[in-house]
Amino acid sequence: MFGESWQLAQTYAELLWTTGVENGLIGPREVPRLWSRHLLNCAAISSGFDPESRVCDVGSGAGLPGVVLALTRPDLELILLEPLLRRYEFLREAVESLGLSRVQVVRGRIEEQASGSFDAVTARAVAPLDRLVRWCLPRCRSGGRLVAMKGAKAEAELEACVPTLRRMDARSWRVRDFTLSTVDVTAVAVEIVAGDTGRA
Repeated sequence: MFGESWQLAQTYAELLWTTGVENGLIGPREVPRLWSRHLLNCAAISSGFDPESRVCDVGSGAGLPGVVLALTRPDLELILLEPLLRRYEFLREAVESLGLSRVQVVRGRIEEQASGSFDAVTARAVAPLDRLVRWCLPRCRSGGRLVAMKGAKAEAELEACVPTLRRMDARSWRVRDFTLSTVDVTAVAVEIVAGDTGRA
């Protein structure tokens, strides 16, 4: 799944278990399962984006899934959006170290971005789905998508969010399993297609 970027993926993993752990971006207990639970889990969603899409990773933190998407899908234009200085600085270091020329690191919040700015918005471990929808969906172009990585409670979160989705004229929504069959990894995400932008 990383193809020609395999060596870069290993370099990124080393950054996570050294600088990432030192800065509190990755817990020490996560290091043994860094690949299965984090890197491969994020790589699984890479098939969910149209070619050449402009994608914003909200609350990018340690770069999961944003940096992983940049490695697995070099055709994408990635904006890693992170409000906290320490995480922002880590992301800048990672992007520079990996030579990711189509990735921009921005210190800020999704609410500050213009309506309809992105083909897709991603989020992982950022906020409850209802809040993510209110923040992110207006920033997707009409027909663009919010891909929110969730766990076992994805169905329940989505069901509770339906009134908000209807109020915001979302076109469609579903829980989607993204699978990497070669390594038996599945990522669960809520995928929401935006209607007309700017609706609240």
